[in-house]
Amino acid sequence: MASNQLIGEKISTLRTLKKIEAEDLARKAGLSVKQLNSIESGTSIPSLGVLIRVTRALGIRIGTLLDDTIKEGPAIIRANEHQSTLSFSTSENENREHLTFFSLAPNKTGRHMEPFIIDIIPNEKSKPSKSSHEGEEFIYVLEGKVTVHYGNEIFELGKGDSIYLDSIVSHLVTTNTNSARILALVYVPV
Repeated sequence: MASNQLIGEKISTLRTLKKIEAEDLARKAGLSVKQLNSIESGTSIPSLGVLIRVTRALGIRIGTLLDDTIKEGPAIIRANEHQSTLSFSTSENENREHLTFFSLAPNKTGRHMEPFIIDIIPNEKSKPSKSSHEGEEFIYVLEGKVTVHYGNEIFELGKGDSIYLDSIVSHLVTTNTNSARILALVYVPV
């Protein structure tokens, strides 16, 4: 939860620095003030779609919330250096974790895509909801099997399979196995 609190704190700090009232940011991001307050306090885990809408409303790229330091030039993450940067729910209004993101370029400044290793666990409590956001995604299955719900279609992918999709179409990536691991590149236009 610490990383989710850090994300919320960064959103709150940036909102304050930019002199944006909570009501205005919530409206621009299509959220209720209560949802925004929950995100900023770290008690709610935003979906990736919600996080992208918040960053766009703030006029920042999503990577700004993941960056701890800024580095010019290439960003290298060694195999033993992967650190969980944050977890996302898949529902815009519910707090359900099933994806853990490991950023592969947390310190790269000026990037236009976000590379992640994502661990996916099955959500046995309920079926997560699809989400959508601007941009494109490329997903490559590293381990396990995943199900990609894309619009009205369903695609089953196994180790070594990949999919490139338009993120504006509602989508959801899940697994029915014990867990799965994917490489995902998320591009959100600025």
